[in-house]
Amino acid sequence: MKEILVLSGKGGTGKTTVCAALAVLLKGKKVLADADVDAANLALFLKAQTLEEEPFKSGWEPVKNEDLCTSCGICLEKCRFEAVREDFSIDSFLCEGCGVCAWFCPEKAISMEEKEVGELMYSETKYGPLVHAELYPGEENSGKLVIGVKRKAQEIAKQENADLILIDGSPGVGCPVIASLSGVDAVLMVAEPTIAGLHDLKRLKGLLDHFSIPGYLIVNKADLNPDMTQKLLSEETGFKPLGSIPYDPDVYGAIHAATPLPEYSEGQATQALKKITEKIENIIL
Repeated sequence: MKEILVLSGKGGTGKTTVCAALAVLLKGKKVLADADVDAANLALFLKAQTLEEEPFKSGWEPVKNEDLCTSCGICLEKCRFEAVREDFSIDSFLCEGCGVCAWFCPEKAISMEEKEVGELMYSETKYGPLVHAELYPGEENSGKLVIGVKRKAQEIAKQENADLILIDGSPGVGCPVIASLSGVDAVLMVAEPTIAGLHDLKRLKGLLDHFSIPGYLIVNKADLNPDMTQKLLSEETGFKPLGSIPYDPDVYGAIHAATPLPEYSEGQATQALKKITEKIENIIL
């Protein structure tokens, strides 16, 4: 069983569009995962039907028992984050979960409990099972939730005896991306032919080299800047080229229809993706 992760240096390069297309085009038994827990949208493309939901807890938050509170004010005095209000209630947005209020409360009126920061979901699609998640607005520990998504996908893949886990990753090179790299066999980088795209490739190449993970490059909207496309596909970036996708208005139609591109159009972009899929099956799988 192989794990392939699709990444991009920034949002909007076409990463999810490519991943949804590969979910349709790649042969064999697949398990799909959306590791972009801050803004997961692969389920929308694949018209997923959610079967299971479970809360994701990470970190700690103070819970106050008003019956035990004597309004002594020690919690207000000790809290350095100003999360305790004048009426001794606790502002959850300012609280950092350090626990000093619970530690010093003489009446033990405050206890620290695990905080629910998101949801982990298991859904069904016509292309295979999908594991995805939602991190609640303003919450942290997205890396831990990404690990939860990957572990669930791996469990399902073993149960289903799948050939492939296809993962739609987060943009950038931050904590969620680093968490999603764990255990993958290859990374498909989707980039645009711009100077910013070249810069993003170099940043991601340094990250992949650190973890000794092979990287393959797909250039999207390639014909908008042919010279830069050739530069990105050269050996200079360090990525092995898989091919390029031309600018195609049908892509926007597919996004508007929330449908994978190969099921919406047989246009230029779809034909390019079919050739890229053949290379993936021959080189990586």
